[in-house]
Amino acid sequence: MAARLEMRGVRRSFGATQALRGVDLSVAPGEVMALVGENGAGKSTLMKVLSGAIAPDAGRLLLDGAEYEPRNPLHARRCGVAMIYQELALAPHLSVTENILLGVEPVLGPLVKWKEARARARAALREVGLESLSPDVPVRELSLARQQLVEIARAVALECRVLVLDEPTSSLTAQDVQKLFDLIRRLKARGISVIYISHFLEEVKEISDRFTVLRDGETVGTGTTAEASTDRIIALMVGRSVTDLYPRSPREPGETVLEVKGLSGHRKPEAASLELRRGEVLGISGLVGAGRTELLRAIFGLDRVKSGAIRVAAHVGRASPARRWAQRVGMVSEDRKTEGLALRLSVADNITLPRLRGLGPLGLVLPSRQRAACERWIERMSLKCQSAAQSVGALSGGNQQKVAIARLLHADVDVLLLDEPTRGVDVGSKAQIYRLIDELATRGKAVLMISSYIPELLGVCDRIAVMSRGRLGEARPREQWNEEALLAAAVGQENS
Repeated sequence: MAARLEMRGVRRSFGATQALRGVDLSVAPGEVMALVGENGAGKSTLMKVLSGAIAPDAGRLLLDGAEYEPRNPLHARRCGVAMIYQELALAPHLSVTENILLGVEPVLGPLVKWKEARARARAALREVGLESLSPDVPVRELSLARQQLVEIARAVALECRVLVLDEPTSSLTAQDVQKLFDLIRRLKARGISVIYISHFLEEVKEISDRFTVLRDGETVGTGTTAEASTDRIIALMVGRSVTDLYPRSPREPGETVLEVKGLSGHRKPEAASLELRRGEVLGISGLVGAGRTELLRAIFGLDRVKSGAIRVAAHVGRASPARRWAQRVGMVSEDRKTEGLALRLSVADNITLPRLRGLGPLGLVLPSRQRAACERWIERMSLKCQSAAQSVGALSGGNQQKVAIARLLHADVDVLLLDEPTRGVDVGSKAQIYRLIDELATRGKAVLMISSYIPELLGVCDRIAVMSRGRLGEARPREQWNEEALLAAAVGQENS
């Protein structure tokens, strides 16, 4: 079958950095092509070239056999190439209709033909399974999953030929993921080509027909997904075999360093209780919106507490985040861009901010000492950055996450509160974070970890508790759980 889309020898540099070194990629009509690779491998740059956000330095793009040279994203959409980013590009204050037809509204002179616009929006919504959704509702009132479907409806309304989905399931529940997969299969049956970007290889295996692997800006492998093992794909991504994704050293839990009794927030959690000991990793599972993040924020002092008690070592009572840092408690937020990092500051500033003591005399910070302290963590975390002075906002998502974790290591905290620590992180970096968590627990640190990715909870944690509708269940040894039991507890059907 002739290719719907071909990218041949695509190159792109940013100054002295070669982001793409002659990438080849093709996808046939009605095919789901998975594009995988570590953070910084060049996936985002390649898709920006495809969607018209940037121009390539060299190479050819062909769409249904014709030369394809998108001038900008709107031109690319009009040519039939639509890009759905991980961070959705919707105007929340506008209606569903206005978002679906933004830039391509049916007009009569200076006036929008709203009756026709609503009819086209309804037709697009039917295609993505949202026939019951009013086209007049503001997008900000929709759930994240529905907002994503509205973005896809916008692509359908423009009769796209190629649909690119960038990490589409990173914030979806298991049910929403399956609904998305059903939609992808319907689009595939209509002959639409789908490029699917994901760090979740089990999703890649389930939904894609073929895969292409990028590493260091080059195509290093492609093939039929059904015929390739997960280990082979990982080896292509990282350039080596990852034999033990979830390392587990002998651990001996010690004294309780964090105790929570009957903790309630103004909405969630509801009377949550837990104990966390030195040398253990306690995982919290549950659906999105169950109250897991609110629990960690309340413990760390970011959200107000309505009732309950918190004890950190010998410290009893509620505290501000600054006091928690002083008590050697650190937190990695699930929202690294708006809460977890200061994107305009340097790598060195972000890593050292909680602990500036010792970086200079009389409370001063000497740049040379700060740089030296930061370079230690750059090396240990295998951070890909130009230097300690580089802006964190210029780093890939995976490297930003490493900076957020390195901040806790620099502060030498005893209790680590990790909220989705591997979200948006590639397999190689995940393996590194898992090894780090294992090492910290072995050294006697206490880790409280939230994750929506059940395999990593079962692989990393010593005990797991499930939060459902704001209530936290009893923590049990991981051996007493499996994926089905965790999901049943999350939806409140543990005993059914």
